[in-house]
Amino acid sequence: MGRVAVVAHRKKSLGGGLAELRRRIAEEGVDDPLWYEVSNGKKAAKRARAALKAGVELVFVWGGDGTVQRCLDALAGSPTAVAIVPAGTVNLLAANLGIPADLAEAVRVGLRGRRAKLDLGMVNGEHFAVMAGIGFDAKMIRDTDRKLKDRLGRLAYFWTALRHLTGTDTVMKIRLDGTKWFRGRATCVLLGNFGTVTGGIRAFPNARPDDGWLEVAVTTARNSVEWVQAFGRVATGRPDRSPHTRITRARRIDIVLAEPMAYELDGGTRGNTTRLVAEIRPAAITICLPPTSS
Repeated sequence: MGRVAVVAHRKKSLGGGLAELRRRIAEEGVDDPLWYEVSNGKKAAKRARAALKAGVELVFVWGGDGTVQRCLDALAGSPTAVAIVPAGTVNLLAANLGIPADLAEAVRVGLRGRRAKLDLGMVNGEHFAVMAGIGFDAKMIRDTDRKLKDRLGRLAYFWTALRHLTGTDTVMKIRLDGTKWFRGRATCVLLGNFGTVTGGIRAFPNARPDDGWLEVAVTTARNSVEWVQAFGRVATGRPDRSPHTRITRARRIDIVLAEPMAYELDGGTRGNTTRLVAEIRPAAITICLPPTSS
């Protein structure tokens, strides 16, 4: 085993905390790993880049999806592997990959599990692993109260969504791989690298993180009745049959909006924009996976 590093969001918790993480790594025979602690996820990228510069072979990332996303963005395209310790509230990526929310098992996956090359998406120059969205989706994430999320987990997103079912729409023009695909009023565009997105919704049943494609969905639902119809199709596993949703896949997506809207990457909001350019980066990152993960 080559050199190991840890990038940890110190405010996140799992099992016996960071003290147990140190002990578990040592028990697996790893001596003196590089250790970086950050007070918020935004600072994780700088520490991941420092680990990369130090020539580490493996980086353990302790935190939620925001911390993981920042580290993946910093490590994309490098040979360094990433081991996720799901210490956040929702942990979408870990759940999609079958990484257990158990500290000892997560360490074993990192040091003894199999490694696989997975695709990453890129939006406006920044990588994401699970999903990206603009419009309703990002507004829901932005307005979800932190304390409510800590108390209710993913259910907090549904609670917040109920308050935004009559949210603002705007005219959007979407080109996929250089071809016009959509023009009209829409409330949300979702891009998926995995099938399950915010709130545990199985939005893209056919998504695979190693197929070189991004799933694309545009939603035109504008009121509570239309949103209920759209969510109903998602619940039955057929979101493509909703009259308010169009779904396809592409390698490059170019979205132009008539009015600025917030966008998000892996559950972290990034502010407002009138243009979003996304593309897939095949086999961009090496992730440590459980032996049984598909």
